[in-house]
Amino acid sequence: MTTEQFIANKAVEAVKALYGADVPADIMQVGVTRKDFEGDFTLVVFPLLRTSRQAPAATAQAIGEWLTANCPEISGFNAVQGFLNLNLSNIYWRESLQEIISDASFGQLPGTGRRVMVEFSSPNTNKPLHLGHIRNNLLGDSVSRLLKAAGDEVIKATLVNDRGVHICKSMYAWEKLFDGATPESTGIKGDHLVGDCYVAYAKLEKEHPEVIDDVHKMLVQWEEGDPQVRKLWEMMNGWVFDGFEQTYKALGISFDRTYYEHDTYLLGKELVQKGLDMGVLVRDPDGSVWCDLTADGLDRKLLLRSDGTSVYMTQDLGTAERRFAEYDLDSHVYVVGDEQNYHFQVLKLVLKKLGFDWADQIFHLSYGMVELPEGKMKSREGTVVDADDLIEKMYQEAKATSEESGKLEGIPEDEKERLYHMIGLGALKYFILKVDPKKKMLFNPKESIDFNGNTGPFIQYTHARICSILRKAAEAGMKATVADAAVLSPKEIRLVKILSGYPQKVAEAAAAYSPALIANYAYDLAKEFNQYYHETQILKESDATLLGMRLALIDTLAATLRKAMDVLGIELPDRM
Repeated sequence: MTTEQFIANKAVEAVKALYGADVPADIMQVGVTRKDFEGDFTLVVFPLLRTSRQAPAATAQAIGEWLTANCPEISGFNAVQGFLNLNLSNIYWRESLQEIISDASFGQLPGTGRRVMVEFSSPNTNKPLHLGHIRNNLLGDSVSRLLKAAGDEVIKATLVNDRGVHICKSMYAWEKLFDGATPESTGIKGDHLVGDCYVAYAKLEKEHPEVIDDVHKMLVQWEEGDPQVRKLWEMMNGWVFDGFEQTYKALGISFDRTYYEHDTYLLGKELVQKGLDMGVLVRDPDGSVWCDLTADGLDRKLLLRSDGTSVYMTQDLGTAERRFAEYDLDSHVYVVGDEQNYHFQVLKLVLKKLGFDWADQIFHLSYGMVELPEGKMKSREGTVVDADDLIEKMYQEAKATSEESGKLEGIPEDEKERLYHMIGLGALKYFILKVDPKKKMLFNPKESIDFNGNTGPFIQYTHARICSILRKAAEAGMKATVADAAVLSPKEIRLVKILSGYPQKVAEAAAAYSPALIANYAYDLAKEFNQYYHETQILKESDATLLGMRLALIDTLAATLRKAMDVLGIELPDRM
């Protein structure tokens, strides 16, 4: 039970005792007291005036007096017009801590019965994953974890764009310029080799524009099932898939379902025919098929070209229909950059016109692009930051920063290596996920690895520090327990307040599809612990009751940090 629910229930009892009326708990408006007023939580009494038949101030005063007289968990109050500011007692906060400790599933919300598909990554097989893909992958993975924590059943899906003219460009360049090179013969990771082919093609076309005709011919051959073209396509895609899998593994990313464009690009054609039969789509004289959205404030949208070939929108219509039918989805979240906002606006509208009511359950999680200090990336020019290179750079930054700070002195070399990877990856994930998805962001690897700021390594180091204290306590035979006689200091109450708010933060973050709220919650909790640690005796505390409570408090704090950071896909070390 949250503090808000506790106060609402007690207020219901107060109204019954004072005015003889039964009111539902959901009529109670309870929130954290504003910083410029004294109190922990505030009850808004305006909804109760019809029942009390008194002025707002008198109603607040009467309820406040009843609560302090009848609830030992409420130690005081002050009434400001129709706002009742309540102080919660040491008893309440001690019991809250005991409740959190006894709840093994703390932070995991009850099941909602909702089944949600989250689609993310969805790369092209003509280049390796890059920094932009990293934000997409980390955001998609974290949102999936977040929705699970909020009680949803989640299916993580990806759609691999493995066909089309852009794929043929890499294939054409490999045939003409790469002399049979393979990942094995060159020592180049498969997706990087194919990416090199794509960059080489761009240079070739710049010098010889006529080669695009050969590429289009290759695409027609692929669509006709030409054995030689298909064999080359399968071989090069195989290289890319192997490369992608290595990168996903390094990032800790996995999928429950993978779709391939070569299996899905024709799916929407039946829906287009259905739309023509319904009269919601029109065929132009040249044979192309369109959906007129001008009455909806948009424009006409092409769904089939004049030669009968489909476009991306056609594929997305068919894929969406298959997924909702296949999984009986309650919601489908597309994690795609904000340059596709219009695409998803159109997708939902067309699906609605085709009679699919579940179109309203489609949500486009639109996120801002990632830029570097030197500007935007351009894959055709080969100026992207490859994901593999960035992961390696983060490892090197973590190693250099750790050695410079001396924080890993005395740790065996093999464990240091594991920590360098953990710190580097934690820094990368946290730096990206702490930013609200809707915002563009500037990524600076060096800035992300700092043991003293709003960073992943700061939270990792805080967790390791707590684990160190708990190890020393265990070695000395000290027990972590919250006795009924334990009295919490204001700082300890502050920590319990933050801890008790974690489930609500999960609900809030899931509703907003924003892992940033969890990231910043973890930072606030870690920061508050560090202030507490510098001001409070823990292992040297002579009072056994206080010692036991403090050990239990920081143990619970460490466990909550682990849960919050796990939502971000970040591992916390036991020692640093």
